[in-house]
Amino acid sequence: MVGDIATHDHDHDHDHDHESAPAHFGAPERVSVGKYVTINYTLRTNGQIRHIRSAVWGDEPLEYQHGSGRLLPALERALEGKAAGERFEVTLPPEEAYGERDKALQQRVPAETFGGVDQIEPGMCFLAHSDDERRVENVIVTEVDEDNGYVVVDTNHPLAGMTLEFEGSIVAVRDTPTPAGHQHIDPTIASMGDGLALAAAQATVDSRRKRGDESSKPPAPDAVDENGNR
Repeated sequence: MVGDIATHDHDHDHDHDHESAPAHFGAPERVSVGKYVTINYTLRTNGQIRHIRSAVWGDEPLEYQHGSGRLLPALERALEGKAAGERFEVTLPPEEAYGERDKALQQRVPAETFGGVDQIEPGMCFLAHSDDERRVENVIVTEVDEDNGYVVVDTNHPLAGMTLEFEGSIVAVRDTPTPAGHQHIDPTIASMGDGLALAAAQATVDSRRKRGDESSKPPAPDAVDENGNR
């Protein structure tokens, strides 16, 4: 004879025994050295927008490796420890950004230095590698004297002497870069704008190096200290 099949009454005192256990998620990834971080941001100086990366405008967020030196050190410190979804507002005075403007970084160069460019005008921006090939120099034309055949260039950063106001959000924090992450442009370069003439800018640096060699001085980029003094 088959015995009675035992039944189980679901009394309210034991309902919690049958509830699904809550899922346990790890702590969110936070910005730290070695992490690949993507951010959206707006950069302002004197209340005016200088550069923007916003999903509203369809921009790709900036991706960088934290601690690699691609961002200003003070900005990296402000982002340290933040997680995806968090917002940030950072104000950097000149001494924590690109320093004060240094008149010693302005110089005259022969107009033929820019022979590869159709027309040189004040305000045009160029990029060139420093003599040691370790960094990119900003070269801005501030004056063109066609009659005397010279151009005045300024290697101060375009944002030198300015207080920078960053506002944005952390999009993601990863252990590895996104497939296209290496294509994103550092904001220090993006701020230069479009139409960069690399060949002309390199010629400018070469011209400065030649004059330095003639006076038995080290090449200019290597002779500038952290304050921009020669």
